[in-house]
Amino acid sequence: MSTSAHLPADTAVTGGTVTDRLVEANQRYASGFTDPGMDARPVLKVAVVACMDARLDLHAALGLELGDCHTIRNAGGVVTDDVIRSLTISQRALGTRSVILIHHTGCGLESLTEDFRHELEDEVGQRPSWAVEAFRDVDQDVRQSMQRVRTSPFLLHTGDVRGFVFDVTSGLLREIDPTG
Repeated sequence: MSTSAHLPADTAVTGGTVTDRLVEANQRYASGFTDPGMDARPVLKVAVVACMDARLDLHAALGLELGDCHTIRNAGGVVTDDVIRSLTISQRALGTRSVILIHHTGCGLESLTEDFRHELEDEVGQRPSWAVEAFRDVDQDVRQSMQRVRTSPFLLHTGDVRGFVFDVTSGLLREIDPTG
């Protein structure tokens, strides 16, 4: 599997930046693109919240096709206010009913602390308004994320919220019991 925008090794890239390479890949993609005629509403009525880690190919790992789900990704797959915002829109405006949370082994947030914010403040002269949401125990962080979804007053559908840890070495999901 290629890790460079799926370009064959013998493909000439005229642009010098990664963005140029990605734009060229998009031009090739668009040349054969046919509008699938899909609605913005996910076919499976599910929203997946996951870490942005490049090792997670969520569609492949979950057997999903284009149009099946909403995918919300951030550092750690943490349920933040912005994730609640996206889930609220997903549920209330676009019909999703289920939420799947996916964290993973070997997450970079396990090696950070809130000191990261202080270091940024020292460097740039302004403290970020956001929390790092670092954690030491991935299972407990999944539980916390499930609890944040289940207790949000903005979400209509909190009965089908499940959390998992994706093993980056085996590709398997391990379900987390919300009660510990």
